[in-house]
Amino acid sequence: MSRADRIALLFSLLAVIAAYLVADRVFERLPHLEDEMAYAWQAEVFAKGQVTIPSPPEPKSMMVPFVVDYHGQRFGKYLPGWPMLLAFGAALGVRAWVNPLLAGLGVWLTYRLGRKLFSPRIGLLAAFLTLTSPFFLLNSGSLLSHSWSLALSLSFVLAWLDTFPRKDAATIESDFVGKSPSGWLTVAVAGLSLGVLALTRPLTAVGVALPFFVHGLILLARGGRAVRLRLLTISLLAAAVAALIFAWQFAVTGDPLLNPYLLWWKYDKIGFGPGYGRQAGGHSLYWAWVDLKSSLATGWKDFFGWGTVSWLFLPFGLWAMRRERAAWLAAAVFPSLLLVYMTYWIGSHLFGPRYYYEGFYSLTLTTAAGIFWLAEEVVRAGRWRRVYQTGLGLLLVFLIGYNLAVYLPGRLGGMYGLYGIRREHMQPFLTEAAQSLTPALVIVHIQDTWTDYGTLLSLEDPWLTTPFIFALSRGRMTDTALQGDYPDRRVVHYYPDESYKFYDSPR
Repeated sequence: MSRADRIALLFSLLAVIAAYLVADRVFERLPHLEDEMAYAWQAEVFAKGQVTIPSPPEPKSMMVPFVVDYHGQRFGKYLPGWPMLLAFGAALGVRAWVNPLLAGLGVWLTYRLGRKLFSPRIGLLAAFLTLTSPFFLLNSGSLLSHSWSLALSLSFVLAWLDTFPRKDAATIESDFVGKSPSGWLTVAVAGLSLGVLALTRPLTAVGVALPFFVHGLILLARGGRAVRLRLLTISLLAAAVAALIFAWQFAVTGDPLLNPYLLWWKYDKIGFGPGYGRQAGGHSLYWAWVDLKSSLATGWKDFFGWGTVSWLFLPFGLWAMRRERAAWLAAAVFPSLLLVYMTYWIGSHLFGPRYYYEGFYSLTLTTAAGIFWLAEEVVRAGRWRRVYQTGLGLLLVFLIGYNLAVYLPGRLGGMYGLYGIRREHMQPFLTEAAQSLTPALVIVHIQDTWTDYGTLLSLEDPWLTTPFIFALSRGRMTDTALQGDYPDRRVVHYYPDESYKFYDSPR
């Protein structure tokens, strides 16, 4: 390994540690979003070798967010690409380590892509900017699917560039050749990575693939037989894996064309017009533009933690890569994701604009390229060169220091106890007094929000065989009927505003 490789490996290890600290200290290794709760539920089911399980009696009372009850079976609405991987962590008791390990892989692959497109120095800087990004750390410490999708996105891009390498940095598209230094291995990695990404986040896969689809058309027109054969193989591999979506939908719903998302919300689909989204009249270009502006308003702060100037070096980076045709492909992924996600009715803000996370390397690599271009090309010689470079270096140190000392701690601290979910809220059920009541059916009377109930779901398993299982109070008649479904359990009524009190009947 070169010196740059060893430094990049250190950055990767630091990313694993930093992401785990976020998972442990900020999120307390608990799901907070409905998405995370569904992923965690699916992972447990998959870890036992099951795809669906029988629905419980009164399924609305035993609700799990984004877990669907359909024709007597219960299953998560999400595709299996991410929860299947998370299931390995669940089975081994290391669920909270899965995303941090993937975060380390993402930093390493970002370095490898920067080294391939530009130089080891630019790759290292891009990896460091990734490591210190609030946007990156927030998502890497969660139970969301983005770290896995980022690793797949980067693997696809790297494999594509290895499959169709260039003879020289100044050549045009027709000079891409079909021979790969890694043979057919890179073809397989490219096709499988894109296919698994589609099986994890389909719309993201479309956004990542779009620039390479255009490039593939150019190669198809100008390349030889070897190029076309590789393009066809990548396409067929990706399509074969992505087609498992229909097999999954058949397995859980009995209909290969029925998207489980629609079983939770009928309007939760991609497109424009009535019936798409919750807006009056449906999703439209106007609302797409509103969501995009709102997402990026948060994003420019979160990307590097530099306030609203995270874009500062991007124009210079775009200029620096103007002759690097392969770099254009990597840089195009982020705007491509912006474009395709305009077709979805809701934006993303809470964890930053996370729908664009899988293209984050477009920003880190372009920013790193811009910084080195400013440092080396603006003032090439003369007595002011050292002064200029020192000033640029101090500016960069200030920006990174501001993030690490001010923005990042505040941003992470603001996410602690998100939606009121804290591990301490489960403590009443871990006391000796509470354990003496088991096995128990706990009917939760919501005092504030649904998370009064959602917080406690981490204490039960999907099969409802744990000492405590939890139900939403839905009125005296429904609650009474529910008691008859679990005759072997003591019924306890719980009010979150009286944490350590358990009632035998409604208060």
